[in-house]
Amino acid sequence: MKKLFYKILNTALCACVIASAGAQDTVRYVGNTLSNVDYHHGQLSPVIGVHNIQVFRANREHPEMAEDFGWTYNHAPMICYWNNTFYVEYLSNPVGEHVPPGQTLILSSKDGYNWSKPVVAFPKYKIPDGTTKEGRPEVAKDMWSVNHQRMGFHISKKNRLLAFAYYGLIVGVKDDPNDGLGIGRVVREVYKDGSFGPIYFIRYNKKFNEKNTQYPFYTKSKDKGFIEACNEVLGSPLITQQWNEEADRDDPLIPLKKEYKAFSFYHLPDGRVVGLWKNALTAISNDHGKSWPENAVRAPKFVNSNAKIWGQRTSDGKYATVYNPSEFRWPLALSVSDNGIDYKNLLLVNGEISPIRYGGEYKSYGPQYVRGIVEGNGTPPNGKAWVTYSMNKEDIWVSSIPVPIIEKPTAHASDVFNEMAEGKELTLWNIYSPLWATVKIEKAGDAKALTLRDYDRYDYAKAERVVPAAKRLIAEFTITPQQNNNGNLAIEFQDAKGTAAARLVFDSTGNFYTKAGYRNRNLMQYRGNETYNVRVELNTDTRFISTTVNGKTLPNGLFFAPVAELSRVVFRTGDVRRFPDADTPTDPMHEKLPNAGEKDKEAVYRITSFKTSAK
Repeated sequence: MKKLFYKILNTALCACVIASAGAQDTVRYVGNTLSNVDYHHGQLSPVIGVHNIQVFRANREHPEMAEDFGWTYNHAPMICYWNNTFYVEYLSNPVGEHVPPGQTLILSSKDGYNWSKPVVAFPKYKIPDGTTKEGRPEVAKDMWSVNHQRMGFHISKKNRLLAFAYYGLIVGVKDDPNDGLGIGRVVREVYKDGSFGPIYFIRYNKKFNEKNTQYPFYTKSKDKGFIEACNEVLGSPLITQQWNEEADRDDPLIPLKKEYKAFSFYHLPDGRVVGLWKNALTAISNDHGKSWPENAVRAPKFVNSNAKIWGQRTSDGKYATVYNPSEFRWPLALSVSDNGIDYKNLLLVNGEISPIRYGGEYKSYGPQYVRGIVEGNGTPPNGKAWVTYSMNKEDIWVSSIPVPIIEKPTAHASDVFNEMAEGKELTLWNIYSPLWATVKIEKAGDAKALTLRDYDRYDYAKAERVVPAAKRLIAEFTITPQQNNNGNLAIEFQDAKGTAAARLVFDSTGNFYTKAGYRNRNLMQYRGNETYNVRVELNTDTRFISTTVNGKTLPNGLFFAPVAELSRVVFRTGDVRRFPDADTPTDPMHEKLPNAGEKDKEAVYRITSFKTSAK
């Protein structure tokens, strides 16, 4: 009887261990922080030192300022790093999603901050007249395809860069280009001088072949190295799994043929592969992606809707997932794992939503459809993680994320920019830098300055410094507004959730004021091109804010919102944005903001030093 008891007990314990081991094989979120979609930033603390850089700004009125076409639906970017250069590929349509014609463009950068003008890599493609699509009554006549790709680049073992796109069929209203009934996938090489090789098909859908398509099959290339690189791609299940949505539904190259979307992956130290899909679906492959469990599962406690989720191993040996942790496509956030399975926190990457300037079909608000650098597609300098995404399916952005990923500062700010090492001045600053509202270190006479320039009537520049949390904070900065008759610079003092307690503003009428409850209280007049040494003391217990400018004490004020502690100082060339919110209808079809492609009068603010301390 005793032996039977111990046998049953042993069996039960083994079952518990097996169940526990099995549980460890599922990616999960084990933290407690959640995002609040009533705020664009989700009330999340930022990853210190993230730089958000706009690399393409759509412009219908002045195509020459954009990509020479004036197309305003731009989405699904991919990124790689090769030949000491970043490359970003994205798809584009004239107005809205899945509305022909479509094309794929590529732009590049040596440093991730200064980007080339986009060039067409895969041009619009005419659907052969007479083409029909299973389940649809339409017959193609003078129709164009749209582009739809979930995978953009591959660096071969012999260091050749291939770029990819997919031509999908849209033959009528509510048709879908990624239903497995399209034309096929195309490939071309990117050369070291930035030029492109010829376009070839690398994979056809069933109704198409060399006889009814306008590009040859890749095996017709006279470049054996190119053919070898293509064969390498076709032989990699982790690459072809990314083709799942567009491929034939019985394509033998696709290991897992379920209707899972936007596959990304990373390897664990034991060689297993974690797969991630939209809606935070996840599974683990034990054979490098050749096979997967029959069904993926929703990663426990991960919040993610029908937008992409990105996962990767970071340069410090940890792991990061980047995604929208809500049922909406904001904010863009990040979670860290020590082992690639258990994700323990939730931090902000980009908490901004610029206005949609041009309406169009299925243009969702927010920074979305994030992708990073796929394993094997390059290692950027300084160990940073780089991701790319679209804003509102209209503009293209990248973010550089410092590694290790840090959320709490170890010391107060003591930044005298002219005394800091070249290229290191903004290491601890978070920046939001649109193309027409930039945040950069620039020379101001003989001195370097943190410079905010803004001539974007619908967006703003923002520089933010996270400092040690304090109940009594002192902030000192030296600033030179270059004008006093236009522009608007707000300086906000916030807590860890981004709640502003106090705000100072250099406005467009020469006034320097503070927000006092409902109203604004003027403190002094200021002049353009004059330097101001500003000292601000803030006390969260008394809610007092005391301001001194050039040694002159200005009237004290009260916080307009109570906070327990202060831990962020923000410089922003625009007003607070609260639109859209969770109740805003998405897909603004026909809206267009006035003069959306026109520049505003430029405003410039130069900050030569910034220091904080706790009293």
